[in-house]
Amino acid sequence: MTSTVYNSQGILHPRGFRSPEPGFGDSDGAELVSVSWNQDYSCFSSGTSHGFRIYNCEPFKETFRRELKDGGFKIVEMLFRSNILALVGGGPNSQYPSNKVLIWDDHQSRCISEFSFRSEIRAVKLRRDRIVVVLEHKIYVYNFMDLRLLHQIENLANPRGLCCLSHHMNTSVLACPGVRRGEVRVEHFGLNMVQIINAHDANIACMTMTLDGLLLATASTKGTLIRIFNTMDGTRLQEVRRGTDRADIYSIALSPNVQWLAVSSDKGTVHIFSLRVRVSGEDSHSTEHETSSNSLQALVTPASGVNPGSSLSFLRGVLPRYFSSEWSFAQFHVPEVTQFFAAFGAQNTIAIIGMDGSFYRCSFDPVNGGEMTQLEYVRFLKPGTLK
Repeated sequence: MTSTVYNSQGILHPRGFRSPEPGFGDSDGAELVSVSWNQDYSCFSSGTSHGFRIYNCEPFKETFRRELKDGGFKIVEMLFRSNILALVGGGPNSQYPSNKVLIWDDHQSRCISEFSFRSEIRAVKLRRDRIVVVLEHKIYVYNFMDLRLLHQIENLANPRGLCCLSHHMNTSVLACPGVRRGEVRVEHFGLNMVQIINAHDANIACMTMTLDGLLLATASTKGTLIRIFNTMDGTRLQEVRRGTDRADIYSIALSPNVQWLAVSSDKGTVHIFSLRVRVSGEDSHSTEHETSSNSLQALVTPASGVNPGSSLSFLRGVLPRYFSSEWSFAQFHVPEVTQFFAAFGAQNTIAIIGMDGSFYRCSFDPVNGGEMTQLEYVRFLKPGTLK
């Protein structure tokens, strides 16, 4: 597999673009092709059949849109709230191929670089100093400043484009599926170290990391268990149970304070779990070389809620593991007909975006848990044909 990188002078022409109109909705006929959170979950992008749109979460509003007469995007990857986005063509009648990444500078209203590959691009991940392009069997890591290829990583078939990046400038961590089933490969580039984690027996279906890259949460294609690992030494720190039936896990999110974990799946419930994992000495000024597995510790904090367990959990080690599982602390129900992706907001709130063009914001009780309270609902766009 080879890649080609170009410095472009304007592949997308601004003549086809227009500014946001008052309010939101689908009166112009644009259909939803994809949705994606930015790195801190403060806003999200939607790829449409005619371009892309960016939305703020609190308060909810469309911040801008860029539209083309013909063609849309299946990947719209933001870089926090900056003017830089990565775009990959897709959706009905897209004029942009699915094997090219366009790096779009919205301030200049032009494409500033282009990456071409021989196969379909599954995902693109950005951080302030790196561009990561995920193909089904390989991952390319580029330096953002000069577009120089830094790393190539082989992996097991990865049709979902699974890949996580750390976003602290003093850590450089990448997690992706390994070369064996159920395996996660964690690259600590700053330490020149690779950690292989045997996370599950089945293939990896979903994963996420904390912004500093110290914690990894994973789920398999079985979809019953979510596991949290120390990325430095691969230690499993906690395991929680979504349910007993198989499920397709759509998203996993960790709260910024690492106190909560959210999971969405095709079962129509967003689950919140209380975490017993804490990062001790959370200091953004510490360097990666000072980080060790001792920075992570498992503990129970009585000030927060505790995940419910089976009434037979006292027989741990005698009955099957199911009976000693930790179950979800809080729940919110959404339609089962489409994919939903959850993220944490401020003050014990959850934001949920769906491929049916819906946005929910709800709150949970951090002491008692139970059913979450819906605070907001918006229908921002109608669904398209590509799910």
